[in-house]
Amino acid sequence: MNNFLDLSDKNFLVFGVANRKSVAYHVSQILREAGARIFCSVQTEEHRKSVAKILPESEIFICDVERQDDLERLREQVEKSCPELHGLLHSIAFANYPEGVIKPFHETPKADFLQAFDISCYSLISISNQFKDLFHPNASVVTISISSTTTAAENYGYMSPIKAALNSTVVFLAKSFSRFSEVRFNAVGSGPLKTSASAGIPGFVESYFYLEKITLRKRPLAVPEVANVAAFLLSGRSSGINAQVVIIDAGMSVNSFDEEIIRLTNRPE
Repeated sequence: MNNFLDLSDKNFLVFGVANRKSVAYHVSQILREAGARIFCSVQTEEHRKSVAKILPESEIFICDVERQDDLERLREQVEKSCPELHGLLHSIAFANYPEGVIKPFHETPKADFLQAFDISCYSLISISNQFKDLFHPNASVVTISISSTTTAAENYGYMSPIKAALNSTVVFLAKSFSRFSEVRFNAVGSGPLKTSASAGIPGFVESYFYLEKITLRKRPLAVPEVANVAAFLLSGRSSGINAQVVIIDAGMSVNSFDEEIIRLTNRPE
């Protein structure tokens, strides 16, 4: 795989490494093993210290994507460390679930929705704009989305509409950047994953067990599987893929009428 991806001596900026369970961590590992140089952006000094322990070879910067001055400082810091970026991974999202309860969608607080939109979606626009002059002419930008934005998963709440906006943002950024470069923008539409972030979603554990049964192979999607697709999209081997959402859900989306699920629903044991 290392030779196939052809990433030796290339530079990548990664947003979203939290711990060894995160997609961003696994993508970083794949890129590093392929010979790439990894720069990480985290939100706080506390995060920087924890990420430094699991990615000791990487240079780690602090940036709160809600703050424009932080983004500008990050741009300056990265530029001092490398002349150009060959790719960027955007794997950050945030939703506020006060008291661990999901309210009916129509009761979504405006402040919560707008903050989640700013961090989870608009940040891709602001980051891309900030680094546009540092990107290699045919760099690749990849964001982590979800496998379906039209399935009303109640416990995911208002994040599905925000991820739908993120998917559309990928298309518009690809078009916008095509006016002056061949920089590509794509999203990995991941099925539900067992990560530290998902653990904070109310009712996720019950949903996860259900998805385990509805997935074709009867085994849920794994984080490394999503990371493999993201790494491929970041590499030049995916040069013909642009403005797309690549779905990876282990067949979950086609198996709504699974025989066992129907039997258990109609004749519970």
